[in-house]
Amino acid sequence: MKRHRFQINLTSQEYLHYYRGQASAVIVQADDGRTLQLPANSLRPFVTASGISGRFELTLDDRNKLVELRRL
Repeated sequence: MKRHRFQINLTSQEYLHYYRGQASAVIVQADDGRTLQLPANSLRPFVTASGISGRFELTLDDRNKLVELRRL
């Protein structure tokens, strides 16, 4: 399994595009410089009234499929 850490800061207005389905993936830059694309709906549990903010760890299986996303 592979683990990637990243920081994300999206306002509630910015996340609204993903929530409404106007965009299906969020692209972030991991701490090691890699560009990661993850399904926007995987961030829904972390949405607050002000949006999404914080450090996260993404766990992928050997086929690069999402196993877990958690806030650090």
